Amino acid sequence: MVRIRLLGFLVAASSFASVWTFTPSPLQIPLRRGIDATDWRVAAKARTSFPRAYVRPPSQLYGLNGEPNGEANGDANGGIDWTKVQPQVSEQRWIQLGYLSVLALLSDWICFSTAATPSTFEEVFPGHSAAGLIDMFLFTNVASCFLVTDVVAKFGLQRAIQGAAALMALGCWFRSGLGFLVPTAHAVGLDTLADTLQSSDLIATTTAASSNVVPYPFIVAGTLMVGAAQPFFQCTPPLLSAQWFASDERATSTAVALNFNQIGIATAFLVGGAMATSATGLENYFALIAVLATVVAFGTLLQFQDMPKFPPSSSELEKRISGEQEPPFLDSVKKFFQTPGFSRPLAAFICSISITNIVGTFIDEVMCRGGIEDQLSIDLAGAGFELAILLGGIIIGGYVDRTKEYKSVTLTCLATTAALLVPLGLTEHAIGKEPLLLVVSLLGLGLAAGPVQPINAELAVDVTYPGDETAVESIQQIGGNLISALLVPVAEVAAQKDYQLLPKIPSLASDIRGDVILLVTVALVTYAYFSGFDAPLKRTAADCASNDDDVGCQTGVAIDSMERVIDVSVNKKDSFSKEVINKA
Repeated sequence: MVRIRLLGFLVAASSFASVWTFTPSPLQIPLRRGIDATDWRVAAKARTSFPRAYVRPPSQLYGLNGEPNGEANGDANGGIDWTKVQPQVSEQRWIQLGYLSVLALLSDWICFSTAATPSTFEEVFPGHSAAGLIDMFLFTNVASCFLVTDVVAKFGLQRAIQGAAALMALGCWFRSGLGFLVPTAHAVGLDTLADTLQSSDLIATTTAASSNVVPYPFIVAGTLMVGAAQPFFQCTPPLLSAQWFASDERATSTAVALNFNQIGIATAFLVGGAMATSATGLENYFALIAVLATVVAFGTLLQFQDMPKFPPSSSELEKRISGEQEPPFLDSVKKFFQTPGFSRPLAAFICSISITNIVGTFIDEVMCRGGIEDQLSIDLAGAGFELAILLGGIIIGGYVDRTKEYKSVTLTCLATTAALLVPLGLTEHAIGKEPLLLVVSLLGLGLAAGPVQPINAELAVDVTYPGDETAVESIQQIGGNLISALLVPVAEVAAQKDYQLLPKIPSLASDIRGDVILLVTVALVTYAYFSGFDAPLKRTAADCASNDDDVGCQTGVAIDSMERVIDVSVNKKDSFSKEVINKA
């Protein structure tokens, strides 16, 4: 009996040893580095995991020149032993970020191109509204969001972005047509060319009979093309940041790419308001957008790349070592909603995008409430609001990059957002309208509400690591756009209602608009829900394990995340070893 038990124990011990020998383990790192690993729990803090070496064939890795790279290992097949690679960043990352940001700018400029002068659009196309065109764009956008993840997974980031850029340029030419070439040729003295173009079938078939503006079906077709292309610029910033930027740059780069579309909206109001004041002006306006979109598309085809030669962070290196393959989008959706902590950054993202979209949509009415009625002043205030969103993302995103304080920063931004919304709809009877307070509050709102989106895009990627970054952002964009679309008509109805505050006290009597009450409620409910966030930052822990982010790893949140990830790993191994021994 003793011999049988001893044999069983030896079998269990050998099984247990095989698990620790061939299963990725924190213990392997200190042993490889020559560290005394007597207390393997302490040694594990040197790195949370170390998967087995994974050598990719040369066809699966492309360097900056688009060719397979075999420098790091130099094995017989030209592959790379990723366990011997050190993370490093490439200067190309700024070109990548620049193109993605400009593409996002153009896409939202096109979406809201007629928002500043809806009356001109409706005069040129009787029976059709600018708002209806924007609705078509947004619905196409939501539908396309379901496809982005799988398209990027199949064709890669480079081809997906290049294809979307080409599709957007084509859509712009559908909206513009070639009628603008005739007056342009006349303007530069090429009268013969202008007459030839005027009589050509190409011009005749792409312009309306009454002017050089294209027929409305062409406008719709082009708008749908751009709407289908836009999600490829909106949903990929976290993926671009993960693949190209260091761990202390990701939130900032995501903020730039994700919020640069706000500059497109501001451009639509400033440029559109100045140019699209007549049928000819609208034609030239659309032509300008088409030319710019074409130039950017050609630049994207020439310079935009897929992946860097070497990963920029330890967490990205770990994904390459393990040969991480991204699942289909719907599988990622199911997995993410089962991941602790994912729903709270999703709620914060939806809250931010809903508030900024609604305020931007009704910017004219908001300004008029505060006594600002001049159209140029309204356009400048709206542009300032959109610019504040971008600047807030860069400044506050940079702070989060250094500290990883996702939760505290998000809560502060949500509380500030709720407070700054109040002056947009509150009128104190004793004082009257306060234009200066209104403008200051509007700019402050952009600085506070805007950063919530990129920060929580990065937070969601952090808690779902090593999940698909594009799938994370696609879910957030779908949720944000759908909730925004539902809240816009509700806010429009609520804006017609005034609620009196302290009417019996003349010195304090005031009234507040219903739409502001709605948005403040959304911000406060989100604050309460997000305050319960308590999930480990898995990607941060992976970076900290290799001291990839020395500053961020010194924060309490990063250390806590490392310890919690390690504890989970330890508990799983302890449980598994006990199960092996019991079975033996």
